[in-house]
Amino acid sequence: MKHIKIFDTTLRDGEQSPGASLNADEKLLIAKQLTKLGVDVIEAGFPVTSPNEFEAVKIIAKEVDGPVICGLARLVKQDIERAWDAVQYSKKPRIHTFIATSKVHMESKLRKSKQEIMDMVEESVGLASLFTKDVEFSPEDASRTDIDYMCEIISTAIDSGATTINIPDTVGCAQPEEFADRIKYVRENVPEIKKVDISVHCHDDLGLAVANSLAGMKSGATQIECTINGIGERAGNAPLEEIVMNLHARNDFFKGFSASINTDYLFETSKMVSELTGLNIQRNKAIVGRNAFAHEAGVHQHAVLNNSKTYEIMSPESVGWQGENIVIGKHSGSHATMSVLNELGFSLSKSQISKVVWEVKQLADVQKTVDREEISKIAEGIVALTS
Repeated sequence: MKHIKIFDTTLRDGEQSPGASLNADEKLLIAKQLTKLGVDVIEAGFPVTSPNEFEAVKIIAKEVDGPVICGLARLVKQDIERAWDAVQYSKKPRIHTFIATSKVHMESKLRKSKQEIMDMVEESVGLASLFTKDVEFSPEDASRTDIDYMCEIISTAIDSGATTINIPDTVGCAQPEEFADRIKYVRENVPEIKKVDISVHCHDDLGLAVANSLAGMKSGATQIECTINGIGERAGNAPLEEIVMNLHARNDFFKGFSASINTDYLFETSKMVSELTGLNIQRNKAIVGRNAFAHEAGVHQHAVLNNSKTYEIMSPESVGWQGENIVIGKHSGSHATMSVLNELGFSLSKSQISKVVWEVKQLADVQKTVDREEISKIAEGIVALTS
């Protein structure tokens, strides 16, 4: 069984979502929850960005035991030293260094030559490796980087002390087949890559972050970087819960791959992150959304009441989901309505149930859905009229 490391960057890339800023106490709460969830690596922040960010990463490194605690740093001496000053208190500290390597970034942002970038990688990764033996390196915007130059950069990073090489689809432009081919090309053309972990970090600008991450894994990546609820820059990152449940629900397809995540805590972790960041979860969000295991259509409800596997490829319990599976609305039929009435303590005749269904449909036409209290009042009224 091939163990896939889950690298959670909710506290770094996720917090970069506009409006999602967290204080040190909130970050610590989430870090402890991520530990309970079973993630392998927590990227706790970008220590050089502010004194508060530094303190938050430092506190997490001191108080969270279990996962690797990682701090992000540019290929700048001050960044690397600051990252180390924060993460050194962890039993498993990691420094994650990065620099952009695509033509557009080198010319328009960095204004540096290929050789200058190469020299920076050698010097700065080497510096990071003096502090810790766990160093990750990312060629930012890898999916738009000349692939042979990327391989040179990766080779230099490994020779300089990197133990994890991350291939990021920074702007979310890759397609699964080409991203998989890029990972494969690195494996075939960088001999040193066999000594290190290959990581993938995919953004969701085209809605392909999960597909690209899994394609990268199938091509040889051993670490996937993701966030709770998929929060992050612009359209966000690959959602952790979707990555993990793909491995669980489709273990026939992802045969031989496993992650050490306790899926029972996915829903409560999702809820905590949503509440602390103030970023709401869309109703139809996979795995943790309000509608993820909810059924309104009568045909679906009837089938699910007989056997949940008819329309559910995983159980709500497997992810700790909380909510109403059977939602009563204008598409609902008598079987679902009867089930809810029984749940509410009513025992009605077929004729009475038909009347309840009719009144529910009338009300649902006006207000989308009908809650349990409203159904109870409708039933009480019909019982009073027909008794």
